Amino acid sequence: MAPRRRRRKRSAPVASPGALTPTVSGPSIDALGFLSLESNVPGLSQVILQKLNMKSYEEYKAVVNGGTPGSGFGIRSLSDMFQRLEDTFQFCARCRVLPDQLPDCQLLRRCKRCRNVYYCGPECQKADWPAHKKVCGELRLVAIDRLLEWLMVTGDLSLPSGPWPWPPEAVQDWDTWFSMWGTQLDTMLESVLGSHAMSTLWDSVGRPRPDPDSLRGSLRRLLSDTLSQPLTLGLGLRTLVGSTGKPGGITVHVVGASHVEAFLTSHRAYDELRHMFPGYAGLHIVMVGVDLAVESLPQLSSVLPSASGTIQLSSYQGLYHDFWEEQIETGRAVWPDLVAGFHPGFHASQDLMAGWLPTLLLLRDYEIPTIFTVYSQQELTASLQILRKLETGIIAYGDNPFTSLKPEQAYTNPNKQPVYCSAYYIMFRGTAHHLDGEEAVGKTNHRM
Repeated sequence: MAPRRRRRKRSAPVASPGALTPTVSGPSIDALGFLSLESNVPGLSQVILQKLNMKSYEEYKAVVNGGTPGSGFGIRSLSDMFQRLEDTFQFCARCRVLPDQLPDCQLLRRCKRCRNVYYCGPECQKADWPAHKKVCGELRLVAIDRLLEWLMVTGDLSLPSGPWPWPPEAVQDWDTWFSMWGTQLDTMLESVLGSHAMSTLWDSVGRPRPDPDSLRGSLRRLLSDTLSQPLTLGLGLRTLVGSTGKPGGITVHVVGASHVEAFLTSHRAYDELRHMFPGYAGLHIVMVGVDLAVESLPQLSSVLPSASGTIQLSSYQGLYHDFWEEQIETGRAVWPDLVAGFHPGFHASQDLMAGWLPTLLLLRDYEIPTIFTVYSQQELTASLQILRKLETGIIAYGDNPFTSLKPEQAYTNPNKQPVYCSAYYIMFRGTAHHLDGEEAVGKTNHRM
């Protein structure tokens, strides 16, 4: 199918460059996820709001996106915050009963091994053990990581800084990335282990502090989780774009962006791309998504090229095909060299697919080099099936060498096998007809 060089314009007038106010429409993955809590554990969404002294999901979402909590937020101390966080995980993993639904004087009991799941009594715990024993070890890591993430929020766990000690082409996966930083990273982690912030955290949690090796492992997993997205972007640039020395710099669009991407930009995680591609002619990353808070990043306002060796970040709150019509087709924004989507989720429901379909067709018809990531092999298979039905030109797919090493627990189904962010990637461009029948069948060779 030949690419459509122009798309049909909407009848609504386009805002002036100085007053970008896009209409936000379409399904929100964040909202659907929060509302789905009720179908899995009835009453859990209200428990979360109650513990935070919030009245609605909208108020909760505003705080997640960096807004100021209302006067009734009610967190009195660090200990209080951790206790309220833990309270939101308290329901029986077997029968889904909540604490206030138990008889008087009966309390939920926590698994002593993983300290991460609860049971209403010995009967439920015994009946659940065949399923729980398969994931108990990983859920112990989840429980530690969930607490140490606070050090990322406060900045007490920072990213290694400065140029990479090794040639960029030698860094192909996490093994080589950690080896590259060697003793410098070890020294940094030991400093965090011995810090006042670490001691305060465990004093506030009110539970035994894990052994040093467990804490070191958690800190490493958290670093990989923070850097997984930018390094996966780098993988896409290496494979699909190649040279990053284009005059005016490289432009990357991150579609389906949310508070996760905003958090990473605030912690300068995307600066890692400066070291992955030294000497590049500038990089402009535009975050586009319904779930992206307007206040989290500067709004897109110009097409000026990025200065050499810098990373320019901007955002657009809305759907990508709306962004394309309002910004790309009017010349206000630069045509992307690469589009990336982290866990787009279009395989999960008809509503999400309906929201993503115009974007998928746009990326296909304009032959935009694209990389998507998914959590699991099951999601990979489902996503590939959809993309093939759309006759998308799939270039490569497989295990992501820069997947997050931090296990993610299914919040309302604790004994479901944990997954890892960006565990698999899919790279595509144009239509299947452009590949002359040579669709990729597995992993691409990352040795560049």
